[in-house]
Amino acid sequence: MDKPFIVNVADAQATARPGRAIAVDFESADAPWPDTGVKIMIMQPGQPNCLYHSEPVQEDFLVLHGECLAIVDGEERPLRQWDFLHCPAGVEHVFVGAGDGPCAVLMIGSRRLDEAHYPVNEVAAKYGASAQTATDVPDEAYADWRNEARTEVTNPWPLT
Repeated sequence: MDKPFIVNVADAQATARPGRAIAVDFESADAPWPDTGVKIMIMQPGQPNCLYHSEPVQEDFLVLHGECLAIVDGEERPLRQWDFLHCPAGVEHVFVGAGDGPCAVLMIGSRRLDEAHYPVNEVAAKYGASAQTATDVPDEAYADWRNEARTEVTNPWPLT
């Protein structure tokens, strides 16, 4: 059941796959929010937050800490703390940690992930962030990642 609540970032659940970005989730796995997803992804230099993709709805991103690369429509764009990126519907994108330490990005988007498109992209592939074959099926795109179990990890917030 969706209901109001307050949680400090440092107290939110954090999960990760081995060698992948840490996801700080504010919602419960037992009661996911029906419309909008909100999370903070914490990436070390070279770690992608997900696979390069586009969705039929807008997404918005705010760099809270550190530096990262946003690969947007096949082009690397460096971002730093407090940079905001708006991705209109259909824009291909992924984030990769950069700089000398961790990067944290607040990510806000629709729950319509079942409608995402995962193209093959050379720039994203340099960071292990491209699907092997273009697909609209998330399970196909993430086949290699799904073999790595997502487990609860120590929440590293606040970052230093």
